[in-house]
Amino acid sequence: MTAPHSSSPAAKLVADRVRDLAHRKTQAEIAAAAGFSNVNMISYLKTGKSKIPFDRVPSLAKALEVDPAYLMRLALDQAIGETAAKAIVEIFGTPATENERAWLDEIRDASDNTDPRLTSRSRSALRGIFGK
Repeated sequence: MTAPHSSSPAAKLVADRVRDLAHRKTQAEIAAAAGFSNVNMISYLKTGKSKIPFDRVPSLAKALEVDPAYLMRLALDQAIGETAAKAIVEIFGTPATENERAWLDEIRDASDNTDPRLTSRSRSALRGIFGK
């Protein structure tokens, strides 16, 4: 069986998370928690032999301990290609991760919900936080 998605960010994320969680969870436990009856499915996802099924994104994200919106973005890119995924994002907006929503909540709170514009000064301050 070939691995058409072996270089996808989704496959890399699954492989990295399985490796990072190996001290606490087996691949079989991750597969079961994600609702896969075939324990080999995690290996197929890690190696890019299979795409992440959309209906498994919420349970797989929980099993891998990643944000489901982030995993869905990667699954979309993997399943339909970057161009089509960009069209979906253009229409429906970028899915925000839980961490991104927390930043947005903090901005709203810090600005007293005044809908502040992103100025060059605020952009520079924000980029400074990330060392850019």
